[in-house]
Amino acid sequence: MGLYDRYLALRYRLHDADPPAHVAVVITERDLLEQGAYDTLADFFEWAFEYGARRVTVSVSVLDEAVVPTLERELRNVEAPRPVDVRAPGDTERADAPIRISIGLGGKREFAAAVRQIAEAVDAGDLAPDDVDADRIEERLVFDDEPDLLIKTGAERLSDFLIWQSVYSELYFTDVNWRDFRRRDYLRALLDYQDRQRRFGR
Repeated sequence: MGLYDRYLALRYRLHDADPPAHVAVVITERDLLEQGAYDTLADFFEWAFEYGARRVTVSVSVLDEAVVPTLERELRNVEAPRPVDVRAPGDTERADAPIRISIGLGGKREFAAAVRQIAEAVDAGDLAPDDVDADRIEERLVFDDEPDLLIKTGAERLSDFLIWQSVYSELYFTDVNWRDFRRRDYLRALLDYQDRQRRFGR
């Protein structure tokens, strides 16, 4: 760890605010084509748990679903300090590991599937229309809990990522590309998070 990284880590540890318990990062299939991209992901997992996270979610936005099987194979083989759940389009089983990876699942697709399940339950008489609320939707999401901090590298725009879950997340954008993302960039994101006063939509 370099001197500047040590300085940032000290600032983080001396800060009064709690670190994010659940950290998410949004990357693209193109990011993963860059040399060293999977090594960066392995490092990211290490940093997240080293600096207080209890859960990490990775969303990989995909333009060509033909690459999903390849990405799924590669991502399952990434070195990680905790168990990993990987979900792809068509998966409906809830992801419940400390590290969860979504490959091309997409927030719109996930939300639509949850609404479809609710409609089927109402149609079958298993759920009353008046009982349809946020909890019923969340019960049917593949990724059920909300990130405290969501990091997007490379550009100030979000892809189709955890639309429902990230409503109250703190968003952090960096122009650093994923392949160049370092410990210091992660620490800067943490410090930015700690400096904010979270209002949860209020």
